[in-house]
Amino acid sequence: MTLFSDFHLDPLLLQAIDEAHYTQATQIQDQAIPLILQGHDLLGIAQTGTGKTAAFSLPILQNLLTKPLAQSGRSPKALILVPTRELALQIAEHLKRYGRHTPLRWGAIFGGVNENPQIRAIKKGIDILVATPGRLMDLHKRSLLPLNNVSCCVLDEADRMLDMGFLPAIKSIMGLLPTQRQTLLFSATFPKGIEHLVQSFLKQPKRVEVAPPATVTSTIDSFLIFMPKAQKQELLQHIIEQENCERLIVFSKTKYGADRIGRRLRQANIVNCVLHGDKSQRERQRALKEFQQGTSRILIATDVASRGIDISNVSHVINFDLPNEPESYVHRIGRTGRAGKCGIAYSFCDAEEKPLLRAIEKKIQQTLPIVSAKRFWNDFVPMEQPQAPHKPFHRHNKHPFKRKPAKRSPMA
Repeated sequence: MTLFSDFHLDPLLLQAIDEAHYTQATQIQDQAIPLILQGHDLLGIAQTGTGKTAAFSLPILQNLLTKPLAQSGRSPKALILVPTRELALQIAEHLKRYGRHTPLRWGAIFGGVNENPQIRAIKKGIDILVATPGRLMDLHKRSLLPLNNVSCCVLDEADRMLDMGFLPAIKSIMGLLPTQRQTLLFSATFPKGIEHLVQSFLKQPKRVEVAPPATVTSTIDSFLIFMPKAQKQELLQHIIEQENCERLIVFSKTKYGADRIGRRLRQANIVNCVLHGDKSQRERQRALKEFQQGTSRILIATDVASRGIDISNVSHVINFDLPNEPESYVHRIGRTGRAGKCGIAYSFCDAEEKPLLRAIEKKIQQTLPIVSAKRFWNDFVPMEQPQAPHKPFHRHNKHPFKRKPAKRSPMA
C-alpha cells in the first residue's frame, strides 16, 4: 500500500490531498507519479475511473512548485490536451482541488462558449492550461496564446481524440511546443494510431498499464436483455421503478434518441436530464450539475458522457442502444463500478443489434449473461422474432446463468 505521503510531495499539496480525504494511491498513481517526477516521458494505459487525473496532475503541480514564478504575464508551462469540454472542466476542478494552497494558476479553454473570459485569463497568466484542440489552435493562430514555455504536455484520453478526428490538430500543436519537453500520453486502449503518436512524440517513454485494454472491471455486474426496439422505452421505465438506482446513466446511440427518451420519461413523471453534443455549453453544464447534485438521478446521454466524466456513485448504467464501436461499451459501463464500488449495467439488444453484440463480446472476451425482461415486467409478452437465438462468444464457456435453450424464448 502506497500512501501519498510516500511520494515526498510539497506540504501544500499534501494538505490539499488530506482535505480531499485521499490517503492510499491507486495503481496508476502508484506507478506513474514517481516516473513523472523523475522527468520520464510516459505512456499510461488505464481505464477511466482509475485515478489518471491525479496521476499526472499531482507531479505536474509538484514540478512547477520547484520553479520560480513570475508575478504577471505568466504563459503556460504545462499543457493538458483533452477531447471534450466536460473533461476540460473536470480536470480544471481537480487542479483547483489539489493546488488550492499553492500560488499556481490554471485555466481551461474550449469551444462552444464566449472566448473573452478565456482570453482574459490567459493574459492574466496561467501556469497550467487545459484545452481542447480546436479552441487552442484558434487562439494560438491569433497570437493570443504563447506556447513557447511549455515544459510538459499531457495527451489525455488520446484514443478518444483520435476517434474524434483530432489527429491533424494534435500534430500541429505538438509541432508548436518546445522540443525539450516532457510528454505524457494516457489512453484507455492502445490502437495503432496511439502507437504512432507514441513513436512520433514521446522519447524513450516508460509504459504503465494497470488493466488490459477493453476489459470490464470486476466491480461491474453486466447483463443482457433481448428486447424488441418498440418496447425498450417501457422496459426502461419498469427498471427505473423497480431498481434502487442511486444514480442512473442511460446511453442512446443518437442525440435525437436521447431527447426522445428523456421526453417520454418526463411524460411518465420521471425526472431526468439530457446531455449530448447539440446542447449548449450552459445546458450541458446544468445537466451535469443536476445529476451530480442529485436534483436529477437519471442522466440520458450519448457517448459524449462515456469517457472522462467523473461522476461519483453512479449505481446503474443502461445501454438503451448498443454502441457501434465495441470499445464504447467498455467506456459506457465504466461510468459505474468506480473507486472500488459495485455497479450494475444492463444492455438492451433488439434483433438488428445482434452483430453489434457479437462485436462487443469478441472485444471483451466475455459472454454477457442474459436476463429476462420478465424480471422487471411481469406481463411482458415478447414480439415474434424470426432470428436465431443469441449464441455465446465462446461456445464452450460456462454461462454465469444456467439456462435451457429449449425453454427460452429468443427475446425473453
